[in-house]
Amino acid sequence: MTARVVMLVDLDYFFAQCEERRNPSFKNKPVVVCVYSGRTEESGAVSTANYVARGYGVRSGMPIFLAKRKLAKVEAVFLPVDRAYYEEVSERMMGILRGHADSFEQVGIDEAYLDVTARVQGSFEAAANLAKEIKSHVKSQERLTFSVGIAPNKLVSKIAADFRKPDGITVVKPEEVEGFLAPLPVDSLLGVGKKNSERMESLGIKTIGNLARFDVQELNKVFGRSLGTFFHNASLGVDDSPVQERGKTESISRFSTLKQDTRDLEVIMDKTVLLCEDIHERVIERDLSFKSIGVIAVLKDMTIHNRSRTLESSTRDSAILEKIVRELLGRLIAETRPDLRRVGVKVSGFVKEKDAQKHLTDFVESGY
Repeated sequence: MTARVVMLVDLDYFFAQCEERRNPSFKNKPVVVCVYSGRTEESGAVSTANYVARGYGVRSGMPIFLAKRKLAKVEAVFLPVDRAYYEEVSERMMGILRGHADSFEQVGIDEAYLDVTARVQGSFEAAANLAKEIKSHVKSQERLTFSVGIAPNKLVSKIAADFRKPDGITVVKPEEVEGFLAPLPVDSLLGVGKKNSERMESLGIKTIGNLARFDVQELNKVFGRSLGTFFHNASLGVDDSPVQERGKTESISRFSTLKQDTRDLEVIMDKTVLLCEDIHERVIERDLSFKSIGVIAVLKDMTIHNRSRTLESSTRDSAILEKIVRELLGRLIAETRPDLRRVGVKVSGFVKEKDAQKHLTDFVESGY
């Protein structure tokens, strides 16, 4: 039986890298993206730091005041989390990755599994070449880097992706799995957090190799049969879980910054039509129809405004999309005062097109 070939793509220091991409002058500076509590300018925690900042000891979860103290003698950039922007970049990235996979599973804003077994015909060498192609595509299209692990399953590919960061590729072939895992610290395994790691260390288990050699019956006594068996199988690199889509797509959106602040609807529509075309392509690719259309605008004073409309029945018609976007933008302009700086279009309320067609057929055949 041919082994599966699974990739885990992990976008490097994603939030901070997005900020570097948005402002290239940040590239060689420490960049720290923070979740501010709002009590003071230094209250809150670090969400993500680039590798320059990490070189000074800044880490995710660190209090902002401590990160600022570590970076006091250098020109560092501290920014608030811009979730909408990161989701916009992530959505485009995931579209690129999905197009290179036999099956696809997004597991976070910056992580996704790709099963590429069929397209590389089970070859790990071909998979490494495919990863290089995807990297080149992403770098040219999105100006982002990612690290990738390639292995026979999700568990090992996840660990491999962390092995060479940033911008690395790590390949672990089936015959290399146990040798690759054995020397790693036991907390490298998913599910072995601080508490379980401490319990294992009390049993003399410090590495994944130690865990693999530990009697499974004893593990079951300590952790319970289900968890003990999972830890034993994981230590051997055994994982049969499939790569598959999680849940339903909630929305597809696209944003763009206008060349100049304006309230001129025709000027805004020149840009917005391109966003509609891009969304329509994504909808067709994924065989979807949508029921809700919305527009988002960031005004000159940096306030954010939304307008939306829910349709009576789902559609994938680009003309309807553009018509309603024009109407919503016209309403938004009439109801707000400052000029628009940035504009976005969003569709949601998805159904699969085949389901939409089925419901329409049922309606027609029923005689209504």
